Amino acid sequence: MVLTVLGSSSRGNCYILQNDTEALILEAGVKFTEVKKALAFNFSKVQGLLITHEHGDHAKYANDAVLSRVDVFASQGTIDRLKIGDRGKRPKPLKANEVYTFGNFRVIPFNVYHDCAEPFGYLIHHPETGTVLFATDTVKLDLQFNGLNNILIECNHSQDMLTQNVNAGIIPELVARRTQQSHLSYNSCLAVLKENNIRQVNNIVLIHLSSGNSNPELFKTGVASATGKNVVIAQKGLSMNFNKEPF
Repeated sequence: MVLTVLGSSSRGNCYILQNDTEALILEAGVKFTEVKKALAFNFSKVQGLLITHEHGDHAKYANDAVLSRVDVFASQGTIDRLKIGDRGKRPKPLKANEVYTFGNFRVIPFNVYHDCAEPFGYLIHHPETGTVLFATDTVKLDLQFNGLNNILIECNHSQDMLTQNVNAGIIPELVARRTQQSHLSYNSCLAVLKENNIRQVNNIVLIHLSSGNSNPELFKTGVASATGKNVVIAQKGLSMNFNKEPF
């Protein structure tokens, strides 16, 4: 299985898990023409598209996916806010903590904490990837996950950098407060990783880093030191093996 990153920032988020026969798209925050190219225009292998919440950097192009006859899934709250689709094709609602099967992908949505209608994170299992934790745009994660093999987790900002930027007049205090109350910080990300059993984890991919309030290299080395795992910063254009086993 290969993980492809088409975007991982406030400008747009989209990730694809794919092999030769199956694909699962995560988020719809980049132009759907880019998704098509990343899939080599092979829509027959797409099992679905999961959206975490309705904000534009995660869902702006969801309707393009629907109109391309891709099955789009999200919470009912997210779907209601998006108001997309047509009579022949509409997004399909998921419920938290229930198990859904899309081809060989098994998905469990779970509730997270963000300033929107009904945001989800997803626990995704595939025979090739093992169990994948996908969590973004949440101020905290108060669930414990068993048997993780790969992780995609938000590591949005450093509290120190946020404070420095407010004091320097670079960002308004209101923006900083909103960031603190809706996104997973570096320290909170570390706490989540320490609170979960990550003994079998192969890769930790840090996603949705703030462009002005994060230090990618510091975050990468800090998480790697704390976990002893292979840590990668999600950047547009990244393509990497995302398997249960290291090789």
